[in-house]
Amino acid sequence: MHAGRFVFAQLMQYVPWKRFQRLVAKYAGERYVKRFSCADQFLCMAFAQLTYRESLRDIEACLRSQSAKLYHLGIRGRISRSTLADANERRDWRIYADLAQALIHTARSLYAHEPLAVELDNAVYVMDATLIELCVSLFPWARYASTQAAVKMHTLLDLRGNIPSFVHLTDAKVYETAVLDMIVPEPGAFYVLDRGFTDFTRLHRLHRAGAFFVIRARSNLRTQRRASREVDRLSGMRSDQTVVLATAHSRRNYPEALRRVRIKDPISGKSLVFLTNEFNLPAMTICELYRMRWQVELFFKWIKQHLRIKAFFGVSQNAVKTQIWIALSVYVLIAIVKKRLQLEASMYELLQVLSINLFETTPVDQLLQRDPLLANERDSQNQLTLFDF
Repeated sequence: MHAGRFVFAQLMQYVPWKRFQRLVAKYAGERYVKRFSCADQFLCMAFAQLTYRESLRDIEACLRSQSAKLYHLGIRGRISRSTLADANERRDWRIYADLAQALIHTARSLYAHEPLAVELDNAVYVMDATLIELCVSLFPWARYASTQAAVKMHTLLDLRGNIPSFVHLTDAKVYETAVLDMIVPEPGAFYVLDRGFTDFTRLHRLHRAGAFFVIRARSNLRTQRRASREVDRLSGMRSDQTVVLATAHSRRNYPEALRRVRIKDPISGKSLVFLTNEFNLPAMTICELYRMRWQVELFFKWIKQHLRIKAFFGVSQNAVKTQIWIALSVYVLIAIVKKRLQLEASMYELLQVLSINLFETTPVDQLLQRDPLLANERDSQNQLTLFDF
């Protein structure tokens, strides 16, 4: 990393700027723009994400206090909250959506060989959606109930690295199953779904494409048993069966046989039933795959806590989508930096350290490396605790 450059500028080197300029031209993002470019907008919004700014006035005050350094951060335009507000309002959010997808493509290639919690060579994806709640009086276009407003973020999370491979923003009324039509199934990959995605027409589409799915069965699902396999009941397994759907409508939508696995949760005592079109893996592995679905819930919780997607800098649909896509771009960008610099710190630790050091000139790899002395102290304490009888 070039010595003397600010940490913020070092991070922004990982943004594919040539690709970004092609996207700006594609969507005419700088038509009639003279001073404050789309790159300036992205950099200001990325700064707000990394430093936890809460408003446009907050962004303006902080950046103007460092006005002598803005040129070296890559920001060429004059910073004002009205200019930034206009940019968020008018410039096409698809510029930043496509930029995020380009960063996601890079990150997924870097994390392609990350280990999973189960021994499996296949790709494993988890599909789910979360609501980003809004104030109904400020965002009337996002109303989905008399007193509630929100946008829904549909996410396909790649469990190798917890990188979102697909993100789609809709209003809150759109059902999750409808978004399955937008996904191009990857042959050989596993798609882990909650029971809200029960739609046998769409599940059969995954099956025909050569992909595997693991989904929790609804309690009222009717099936007919065709065969059974032995299970280890000491492990909590209760049954492993080959079944077909019992009703004529369901069987017409999914005419193939399915595998039904039942396990009893030793903690809650509840029986959980899973359906899959994979017949070769051990039954316990199918259950472990579904347990990994919780990673997407943790991902949603993490980004809501640590990215600025709860307090918005604009009230239009374009401004909200722009902020969400730039927030996701920053998340993926830090994941890329973490992998390329082989950093051991967690994403949370990286964001915390970066938030107070963006105007330092320390090389990023040195700034974000954990202190080896502290690491040795922690290891020593762990050893003492481990052998303390």
